[in-house]
This record gives sequence, structure tokens and C-alpha cells, in this order.
Amino acid sequence: MSGQTGSLLTPFLNPQSLRLLVLGFAAGLPIILVYGTLSFWLRDAHIDRGTIGFVSWVALAYAFKFVWSPLVDAFGLGAVTRELGRRRGWLISAQLMVVAGLVGMALSDPQVALSALIGFAVVTAFASATQDIVIDAYRIECAKPDAQAALAATYMVGYRAGMIVSGAGALLVAATFDPNETVYDYASWRATYLIMGAIMLLPMLATLFMPEPEFAAPQPVDAPSSGPLGRSLVEWLREAVAAPFIDFFQRYGWTALVVLAVIGSYRISDIVLGVIANVFYVDMGFTKSQVAWVAKFFGVAMTLIGALVGGALAPRVGLGRMLILGAVLVSLTNLLFAWLVNQSPTTLNLAIVISADNLSAGLAAAAFVAYLSGLTNLKFSATQYALFSSLMVLPPKILGGFSGWLVDQLDYSQFFVACALLGIPVVLLLLLLRRVTSLD
Repeated sequence: MSGQTGSLLTPFLNPQSLRLLVLGFAAGLPIILVYGTLSFWLRDAHIDRGTIGFVSWVALAYAFKFVWSPLVDAFGLGAVTRELGRRRGWLISAQLMVVAGLVGMALSDPQVALSALIGFAVVTAFASATQDIVIDAYRIECAKPDAQAALAATYMVGYRAGMIVSGAGALLVAATFDPNETVYDYASWRATYLIMGAIMLLPMLATLFMPEPEFAAPQPVDAPSSGPLGRSLVEWLREAVAAPFIDFFQRYGWTALVVLAVIGSYRISDIVLGVIANVFYVDMGFTKSQVAWVAKFFGVAMTLIGALVGGALAPRVGLGRMLILGAVLVSLTNLLFAWLVNQSPTTLNLAIVISADNLSAGLAAAAFVAYLSGLTNLKFSATQYALFSSLMVLPPKILGGFSGWLVDQLDYSQFFVACALLGIPVVLLLLLLRRVTSLD
């Protein structure tokens, strides 16, 4: 039995998998620091809810990273690339920008330098999204196809670990340095973000000692043959940009519009609520430690359990039914936040809401990722999946930017009920999708 266990663990313990574990951690750390943890900090600093909602648009950098990914793929960084290689050169540069952005955020008190803090958050998000692009390329190029599953698994473990450190860990650090949580203390947040920046130095060090993946360098683009655009560039645009769109609409016809509507709206209920969730916790009187342990640590575990349940149930009950079930559960659990508004800020009450909400979100996400994967043509899998995943978060995140303003116009109870009602059109679209496609 021990021999069998050892053989099962072997793919996850080789140097390549361990490198992806570290890189996953590096990718998961910054995203929470410019999104969830940042919103908690801003509300702790008494920044108004409307402004915090709009600041959440900083995270749109992750949705638009496909725009500049071809540049990362095609160009080097001069001496850095010559010294470290194309992938490691881009990777270490992006990581250095992440550290610089986090230090800049740490040194910007939102009560006196909010614009500077937002600017450094934009730098951090852009650099972090660029790091994600390079890591995806590194993962694909550093190992053969039969090893990719293990690399993806270790990457996701590292990614979740990074999210826990920058979510639960950051709030616990802030609580430790805060002498009195009833009074805003900038020094505790400065220490928190400086420590997070210092932690990012560890994957940077690991990057310096990683080998550059072996791959065939692409041929340079020929000089334009006529006019402002040469034939080579036009062909590249047709193959890399237009062809994936054309293929998708050729395969699905007019039903592609229904598919795109489902993709753009499926996560709208939980993402819009998620933008204001940390602000809500502060306004309710939950402490940094409570939110850290329950929402950021325990909540991540519940999401993973929900994803496992969703992945196990989908083949048995059908992907179409699972998508509908996930949408219904996510909408209904949003009503629990409306219930929490009138409850005392106890750990038990928060745990009840977080358990139901994150289990539902994990279940829905597992079914939805499976659905998106099935939509892609293997010939264009990278481009089409990147576009689908971007469409998945763009409309909800844009609408989520208005969440703070909406809470000010309504109140928390009415806002959470409205978030739940957003799920009704999604369910109707899914029912339509099952009628016009072969989705079971």
C-alpha cells in the first residue's frame, strides 16, 4: 500500500511540479491584495462604499490580460531576456513590478493619498496579470503533455495557498499590529502590505534558480510587404484573432448569442455581491480575525469542497442540470446575507452564511468550468477559453463596481435581495440554452 501511495504522489513531488507550486503561490498572492483585502482596508479607513465599489475595477486587469499576452509571447526584454531567457526574464520583471506595487500601496495611506494607493494597485494588478500569462506559458512549455495534469494540480494548490496568505493571512497580520480595532490604524496596514511584498521575494528567488523551458523559438514576423500592414501580420491577425471567433459562430450559429449571454451572466449574482462583501463585514462589526478565519480560510475550504461535489455530480445528473442547480443555489444563498444583516456579528452566524455561500459557489464554478471547456475547439483551445473566461467576469465585475453606490441608495438587505434576483434571468437563459442546444 505504501508503495502504491508513493507512486501516486511521485508526479507531484518532482522538481517541475514543485516549481509550479511556487509559481502558483506567486500568482495567487497579489490578486486578493488588490481586491478583497484592499476593500477591507479601504472601509477600515472610512472610505465611502461607492468609491470602494469603483476601486474594484482595478481587478479588471485580469480579465483583459489576453489583450497584451501576444506581446509577452513575441517580444523579449533586452538584457534581461539575454541573461535569464524569455520566460524567466518576463517572469522576474513582472514579479519585481508586483513587489514595487505592493510597497507603493503600503506607503499610501488611503485617508491622505487615495489616488496614489489606487495607482499602485493598478500597477500591482497589471504586473500580476502579466505574471499569470508567463506562468501559463512556462507550465505548458516545461513538461510533456502527459505531465500537465500534475503540474496544473500543484499550480492550483499553490494558487489557493497564496490566496489564503493574502486573504486570511493579511487580515491576521493587520489584526496583530492593530492595537485597537475600533480605531483606524494605518501603521498596521502598512506593515501588512510590506510583509506581503517581502513574501513575494521568495518566489522571485525561486524564479532565478528555475531552468528556462526548452522550446522552439518562433520565427520573426517578416517585414511588411506592402502598405502599413504586411501579409504576414494580416495572416497572423486572421489566424490568431479572427479564426477562433469565426469557428465559434460557425459551430453554433445563432445559438452562439444565447451561449455568450449565459457565459456573461452566469456568475453575475455572486461576483456583484462579492465586491461589497468585505465592506459589509466591516460595517457589521466583524473583526479582522473573524473574517480571516471564517471567510478567508474556512471559506476557501468550503469552496474546494463544493467544487469537488460539483465535479462528482455533473457526470451523474448531467451538466445542464448542474448549471441550473448551481445558479439557483448561488442566488438563494445570497438571501442568507440579507438574513445576516439583522443578526449579531458572531462567528457562528458568519460561518453559517459562508458555508452555504461558498459551497454553492464551488459547485456552480465546477459545472461552469466544465461547460466552458466543452465549448472550445481544440484547434483554438487557448484563445477561445481565454476569451470565454474573460467574458465570464467582465459584465459582473463592471456591474459590481456600482455595488457600493447601490448599497448607499438602498440598504444592505435590499441590495442582497437584488443580487439574488439577478439569478432569475440566468436560470431562464439556461432553460433556453437547453432547448436550443444539446446540453443535457
